[in-house]
Amino acid sequence: MILPAAALTNLDDYLAAGGGEGLRAARRLGPEATIDEITAAGLRGRGGGGFPTGAKWASVRSAGGGRRYVVANGAEGEPATFKDRTLMRLDPYRIVEGTAIAAFALGAREAFLATKAAFSREIALLRRAVVELGAAGLLGDLTITIVEGPDEYLFGEEKALLEVIEGRDPLPRTLPPWQHGLFATVAMGWESGAAGSDLEPASNPTAVNNVETLAAAAHILARGATWYRSMGTAESPGTIITTVVGAVRRPGVHEVELGTRFSDLLERCGGPLPGRSFKAALSGVSNAVLAADDFGVALTYEGLQAVGSGLGAAGFVVYDDQTDMVGVAREMSRFLSVESCGQCPPCKQGSMGIAQRLWQIESGIGTDDDLGEINALLRTVTDANRCYLGTEVQQVVSSIMRAFPGDFVARLEQGGPALPTALVPLIKDILEDGTVVYDTRHRLKQPDWTYVEE
Repeated sequence: MILPAAALTNLDDYLAAGGGEGLRAARRLGPEATIDEITAAGLRGRGGGGFPTGAKWASVRSAGGGRRYVVANGAEGEPATFKDRTLMRLDPYRIVEGTAIAAFALGAREAFLATKAAFSREIALLRRAVVELGAAGLLGDLTITIVEGPDEYLFGEEKALLEVIEGRDPLPRTLPPWQHGLFATVAMGWESGAAGSDLEPASNPTAVNNVETLAAAAHILARGATWYRSMGTAESPGTIITTVVGAVRRPGVHEVELGTRFSDLLERCGGPLPGRSFKAALSGVSNAVLAADDFGVALTYEGLQAVGSGLGAAGFVVYDDQTDMVGVAREMSRFLSVESCGQCPPCKQGSMGIAQRLWQIESGIGTDDDLGEINALLRTVTDANRCYLGTEVQQVVSSIMRAFPGDFVARLEQGGPALPTALVPLIKDILEDGTVVYDTRHRLKQPDWTYVEE
C-alpha cells in the first residue's frame, strides 16, 4: 500500500519504515533499468490522465535537446479530491524520494515540487523532507525547489504548471512538456521563440508526474514490479488513493486495490444517507457522470471507460435521490467557465454560455431554445483548446443531460424554484473526525479570476 498506517513526519521514522530503499535500488539498476522496472509494474499516472509512467519517462529521456527536468505535481485542485494532501501529510519523504528516482532515471539535475501556497501545512512537511533527505546525502547533487502557486484550477494543468514555475500566470502553453519543457529556448509560453537570443535552442524535455505517482514509483523500486502487480488487475495493477464526499455517511480518503467495485468503496463510506438512495456520482469534473445503475463498476481505467466515464484522480462526489441534476450540471459548468483562462474563446465564451442557459433552466424560466443552444455550444466548446478544460465541460454537461433527461424535462415543464444544489465540492480540509470543510468562497469568484465582496 502507498499510504502508511501512521504519519511519517521525521527522517528516522521514514528510514525505519524502509525509506530510501527505492532510491538505492534505482542507483544499483541504472537509469534505463529503472524505467524498465516502472514499465514492468504497469504504473499509470494518478493525476487524472492515467498515462503509463514508464512510457512517459522513456519519452522524456530520449526526447530533444537541452536539459531534463522533473516536476512533482501537488497542485491538487480537482473538485472532490483530497488524496494528494493526505499523502503529503502522511508520507512527504516518499514523494521527495520518488521525485529523486525520476530525476535519476531521466538524467535531470534539477526538480521542482509544485503545490498551492494555500497548502501551508503540506508545504512545511515537504520542505522538511527535502532538507532532511538532502542533509542525509540521499539526494546526491539533485536540487529540489518547492514552488508555491496560485489557487486557480489550471495551476494543476501540466503546461500551465510550467508557466507558474517560470514566474508567470497559469495559462497553458500549446506544446506538451516533453516537447517544450522548463526554461526552453525554443519557445517561451505564448511567445514564438528566442529570436535574436544568443542561447542555443533547447526544448528541455520535462516530466510532470502527480505526487501519488512518484510515491508509488518509490515503493515499486524498493519492492519490485512483481509486488506491485500482486495487487489490482492485469490492465490496472496496484492501488489507488480515492476520495469520496457528498451524499455518503462517512466521507473520506481510502486507498483500495484497483479492481475494487465502486459500490464496495461506497459501503466503506457507510452507504447512502438514512432514507436516501444513490442517484449519480462524478469523478471530479473531468469525466462523464456515473449513474447509480453503474455503481457496480470496477475501479479500473478500462472498467470506467467501458461504462462511458473515467477514473480521473479518483475523487468522487456522490449524489442521492434528493438531488436535481440540472443544478449539478449548472454548478459544474459554472466552475469550469470561471476557471477557464480565456486564451481559447470557444472554451471561455462557450462554457459561460452553457452555464447561463443551465441557470435559466434550473430557475424555471428556461425554454427548449436553451436546450438547443446548450447542445450547439457543447459541439464547439473544445475548438482549438490548449488544454482539457473545454472537453471537461463537454463531457460533464452532455453526459448529465443524456443520463437524466427527466430532471431537465421537469424543470422546463413545471418551472418553479429549483431544488437546493450543493456547491462545487472544492475541499479545503478533511478533519480527523471525518468532517469535510469545503471552500465556499469560490461562489464569489468571477470569470476574470477576481472575487466580488460579500
